[in-house]
Amino acid sequence: MKHLFVGGYGPDLVTVDPELAVIASVAAQKASFLAPHPSLPVLYAVGEADNGLVSAYTVAEGGALTPLAERSSEGGQPCHLAVHPGGEVLAVANYGDGTVSLHRLDGSGAFAGEPVVLTHTGSGPVAERQECSHAHQAVFHEDVLYVADLGTDEIRRYTPGGAALEPVRLPAGMGPRHLVFERGRCHVAGELDAMVRTYDGEWTEVAAAPASEEPGTNYPSHIDVAGPYVYVGNRGPDTVSVLRADDLKKVAEVPSGGSWPRHFAIDGETMYVANQTSNTVALLPLVKGLPKPASRTFGVAAPACVLPR
Repeated sequence: MKHLFVGGYGPDLVTVDPELAVIASVAAQKASFLAPHPSLPVLYAVGEADNGLVSAYTVAEGGALTPLAERSSEGGQPCHLAVHPGGEVLAVANYGDGTVSLHRLDGSGAFAGEPVVLTHTGSGPVAERQECSHAHQAVFHEDVLYVADLGTDEIRRYTPGGAALEPVRLPAGMGPRHLVFERGRCHVAGELDAMVRTYDGEWTEVAAAPASEEPGTNYPSHIDVAGPYVYVGNRGPDTVSVLRADDLKKVAEVPSGGSWPRHFAIDGETMYVANQTSNTVALLPLVKGLPKPASRTFGVAAPACVLPR
């Protein structure tokens, strides 16, 4: 890791060095999720407000961030964004109203032209959480844009240009939050049913398991895969679970090193966990892929996303 960028619900987007010292910061409006440009020194952040924003920053060699561009996210409470591998399109998921916006990027990584706005309707059986569409994540995979819609229990699908493809219907009340692709399969974390489900290339469910085996209510957050394991953050139990990617059998479950682990990222032999309500980022050493108790923590106001680069 050269730098660690940390966004969240505090007043700043910060850059941290390998010694865990904050070496740069820039004022940001609820920068709750970050995404890098695939080939340029540019970082993108959502501004998770009712009138949502999306911002672009130029990243200097020393890690300092300079505002490059800003515009409306075309929806409310944007909570996730992703750049197409070709570097020409940025997708933003707006949780508040389910809208997804596509923003063309120019050669400098700034926004170009008018955005494409993808609206969606629908609801689910959990009345207080699924009263309408709630786009929670946008992921490009094999030239398709996938959107996890917590409100409608769907994985929405689009071409990179915004043409709608047939959505994938998931179990009622699952509330899909985040997903990750691996070896032709897709693992999905359900925030509302606290389950992890695996789907094959035809979107047939081939495995399912609780995200946590700890007692009490769990709201799974982020999901990722590395090597033979699927990792899931658990808000409530305040743990990170490790499941076998092949069949979702439990391998381990360890404390997240703080409270309300909203996001995590793996970099080499370290897992960085953004523990939102304890205002800390925890470093969990990985030994043969398994996280151990936190070796270090450092303070950041309400962290929601960690991005090692």
